[in-house]
Amino acid sequence: MAAKSLGILLPTFLRRPSRAFLLSIHNKNSNKLSNIHSFSHHFTLGSPPPILGSSGICQLAHAIKGDIDVLLNGVGDKNTIEEVKHILEMARRASSRREVFHSNFLTPPVLKESMLALEKLADVKAVAQGGYPQAERCRISVGLPEVLTSDPDTVAALSITGNFGFQSCSHGDFLGAILGTGIARDRLGDILLQGERGAQIVIDSDLVDFIIAALDQVGRVPVSCTKIPLSALDYEPPRTKTFKTVEASLRVDALASAGFKMSRSKLVDLISNGDVRVNWTPVTKNGTILKTGDIVSVSGKGRLKVSFQQDFVSP
Repeated sequence: MAAKSLGILLPTFLRRPSRAFLLSIHNKNSNKLSNIHSFSHHFTLGSPPPILGSSGICQLAHAIKGDIDVLLNGVGDKNTIEEVKHILEMARRASSRREVFHSNFLTPPVLKESMLALEKLADVKAVAQGGYPQAERCRISVGLPEVLTSDPDTVAALSITGNFGFQSCSHGDFLGAILGTGIARDRLGDILLQGERGAQIVIDSDLVDFIIAALDQVGRVPVSCTKIPLSALDYEPPRTKTFKTVEASLRVDALASAGFKMSRSKLVDLISNGDVRVNWTPVTKNGTILKTGDIVSVSGKGRLKVSFQQDFVSP
């Protein structure tokens, strides 16, 4: 008789013998590092169906919609497909106009698929920047290599400070306060919680002065904002640990509470505060069902990746 085993990226232990899960968690060590996510790819968008060489690089000089559909073959999520199409169209315009174009901040799935698609093309350089090496949300800049000769100044960092010693604020509190100033979500990068010190954020460099002037409160805590160099971002590089757990349910509150070693009621509170995301999208329902490959993130705790395994048990 076969029993399903689930794998995740995080700590592991066993519960009821129903379904087993592999959890792997990204814990963190405080570390100051500078810099940008930088990827350089050369591509050009072409017109008949893309002709790929042995390296898989498209050698055509112009692009049409049919080519983009071929490049996106294998991308399952419809929203991701549409967003990647916008990036490829941006690349086409950058190539034809000999200019540099910049995207807004992209979610990790869109960033990944965009860079994979751009790798299959030739003659345009692409650079992704999120402020620090492990950034989840990044902006992509594209242009001809002779035009895009250095990393563009498209992202900046701010420190948000206040008296958080008596009233802590969650990732959702900071996000809500920042969006409450009127900016769109895709103009904001990662939010790095700093405990009693507040938070650091990565943002569109064009919005630095606006946020400094407009953001004066997070929750009930008065705050001040200061621009800091990207090298001053205090982030925690992930360490991955893989383990197994057996759970009777595939609900996000059951698996995430097991993976992050917290009570289900605590996990439910985090969901209510907007601090739990599945595939980088905030979840609002405790009973959201997870599937293999899903990534669950909890603000300030790390993330886990779910994978199923098949265990065989003799009758």
